[in-house]
Amino acid sequence: MAISVVMPALEMAQETGKLVSWLKQEGEQVRKGEMLLEVETDKAVVEVEAAGDGILAGVTAIPGDVIPVGYTIAWLVQPGEAPPAAGRASAPTARRTDAAPAAAAASAQAGAAGSAPPPHRARVRDGDPGPAAAPRISPKARRLAQEHGVDVGRLKGSGPGGEILADDILKASGAGAASESPLVPPASPAAHALTTVGRLMAERTSQSWTTVPHFFVTREVDATALNAAREATAPSVERSHGVKVTHTDLLVAAVARVLTRHPRVNASWTAGGIVVHREVNVALALAVENAVVTGVVRGADAAPIGDIAARRRELTERARAGRLHPDDIAGATFTISNLGMYGVDAFTAIIVPPQAAILAVGAIADRVVAVDGRPAVKPMLTMTLSCDHRVVDGARAAEFMRDLAAALTSLNGGADL
Repeated sequence: MAISVVMPALEMAQETGKLVSWLKQEGEQVRKGEMLLEVETDKAVVEVEAAGDGILAGVTAIPGDVIPVGYTIAWLVQPGEAPPAAGRASAPTARRTDAAPAAAAASAQAGAAGSAPPPHRARVRDGDPGPAAAPRISPKARRLAQEHGVDVGRLKGSGPGGEILADDILKASGAGAASESPLVPPASPAAHALTTVGRLMAERTSQSWTTVPHFFVTREVDATALNAAREATAPSVERSHGVKVTHTDLLVAAVARVLTRHPRVNASWTAGGIVVHREVNVALALAVENAVVTGVVRGADAAPIGDIAARRRELTERARAGRLHPDDIAGATFTISNLGMYGVDAFTAIIVPPQAAILAVGAIADRVVAVDGRPAVKPMLTMTLSCDHRVVDGARAAEFMRDLAAALTSLNGGADL
């Protein structure tokens, strides 16, 4: 039986995906779990694996195509089997969220009628607005239009079939202007070509900074217990997992456990309101060439420190090699950005939508502080929490930072991690 290859939903609020490349040729045998294609999302370029065994056939999309989530772009067939009729739409993937209702509705309607339009050849770089038919508008774009006072009736959508997307609203309101102009004019001798990931990061951070109401809470913490926990856990983790424990690993564990007591910090802002997540999936900001991507440690609140350390190393290696998988970037509920290894004392970070918060971590450095009314030298750590004020208010942010500070100063050699 033929298996459909669809454009997957790899993250929340994803409406379309851009096909970067096929990793298998049409007519080539594919095994379940093998990497089949590369897809560009708002966060990164990721590899997508095959859902089953078969021969790649009926390919309807080429690199550069922007395709609605849920649409079939190829089939995996058995020897001698013909792919189903071209253009037939698949049911939305299990990982699709309600952020792509337009694609889902089209798929469902096509399922009833027996066919659906083929993937649209909408090039991101060319800015092709698509067919001139009456445009549709995504729920995310509709919400942004209301927030920014944009008259959608005067817009021409850039999405498939002329659909109005969130980027169209941001550009019309002026909020997306920062992502339209390169930092250095292309004709300049000093111009630097942006990588795909770098361009995505620029667009993503510009959108977040201009649409999310940020506020910041800073806290200094005595890192004596954190240092001791690293020393105490390092030997056993290195023996069991073959990886060195870092301060970041310990922070992931501590933050995740504190998040279970502060559900509004482990939440998201959506068009339908605030969504509180049951899982605690902590993303780590990872530096790659000319960009930053985020990799996710799933179920971090229950993960042993050794598993967190191994996962962090795995994510770092794949990110630097440009070989992140869909599971590596999807489902994050909170992000940590640690620049302590670069000697940065403190900084503020930009929230990764639709998450409600991100924690910026500076370097551990000896400072003179008051202890029982007397000066003492302590290893101090500065942390800054960036919050989406629509989800987290000042009191909730302060309470979270208070409990996180308490958790870090009472690690007890890492025995409770």
